[in-house]
Amino acid sequence: MTYQLPDSYMAAVIRQQAGQFQIEQVKSTSIRDDEVLVRVVATGMCHTDMVARDQVFPVPHPIVLGHEGSGVIEYVGDAVTNIEPGDHVVMTFLNCNKCTACYEGHPAYCENFNQYNFSGQRNDGSHALIADDDTELNDRFFGQSSFGEYAVANARNVIKVRKDAPLELLGPLGCGIQTGAGTVMNALKVTPGSSFVAWGGGAVGLSAIMAAAAIGATTIISIDIVPSRLELALKLGATHIINSQEEDTIDRIQEITGGGAQFAMDSTGIGKLVSDMMVSLCPRGIGALVGASKPGTTAH
Repeated sequence: MTYQLPDSYMAAVIRQQAGQFQIEQVKSTSIRDDEVLVRVVATGMCHTDMVARDQVFPVPHPIVLGHEGSGVIEYVGDAVTNIEPGDHVVMTFLNCNKCTACYEGHPAYCENFNQYNFSGQRNDGSHALIADDDTELNDRFFGQSSFGEYAVANARNVIKVRKDAPLELLGPLGCGIQTGAGTVMNALKVTPGSSFVAWGGGAVGLSAIMAAAAIGATTIISIDIVPSRLELALKLGATHIINSQEEDTIDRIQEITGGGAQFAMDSTGIGKLVSDMMVSLCPRGIGALVGASKPGTTAH
C-alpha cells in the first residue's frame, strides 16, 4: 500500500529575525528513499533555536526550527532498513557520512555540518516542507525541523529507543544532554578522582555535571546565576556551587580545588566567562567550549 503523506499539519514558523513563533499549516512535499516521517510527540526548546530565530547564526527565514524532537515513525523510505513504522525514536543532528571526520566515527565534527544542519534545505537545494499556500519554507534544521506535528528526518539522524521509555522526556537526548555528557566523557575525558567545573547550569551544563559524577570526579563545581539551577546541580551530582553574581568565581574555584580545576566546560558562549574558565584551570588543565557565541565575541 502506498503511504499517503499528511495533507497538512501544524508547525511553528519563524518569518523574520527575532520574530514570534507563528503556528501555521504546512505541507510535506516529499520523502526521499533515505528519509523517514516522524510523528512528533515532544520537542525541546534549545538556546540554539533562539540563536537561529535571531539569526545570530545565518539561518535563512522563513523556517521551521526545532532540533530536540522525539516521536513515532510513521513512514520510512525504500532504502531505510534499520527503522520501521511504529518505532519510537529520538532525533539528533544530521551528518554527511562522507567526510574524513564521519568516516573516523566523529559525526559531530562533520566537515559539512553547517550545510546539513543550518542551510534550511537538503544538500541538493530542495525542501521537505512548503507553506499551506505553496510558498517556500526553509526546513532541515538539524536534519529534522521538529517544531511541528510531523518531522521529515534522515535515517541517519533518528535513534530507536525502547517503547516503554517516556518519549515526552527524551527529546533533549538528541542535543543538550549528549552535548554536555559527551563533552565530559569523550572530549575532555574527565577522570575518576579529578576536579571538573561547569560554567553554565542549563541542560548542557547539568548534563555535564551528571556525567562527571557518573565517571567518578570527586570535585564537581556548577556555576550559574539562577539559584534554582544551582540547587538542581547539587541534586544531580555537584559537590560545590557558585553564584557568580555573589562570589568571585576564580578565587572560589582556586579555594575549592587548591590550585585550579583539572577540567572545565563553558556552555554560555560569553567571552568574559570563557576567559575566566581558562584562568581557573590548573597547569595542564583542559577546558572545552560548547556555547554558541555571537560573531565577534572574544576571550582574552
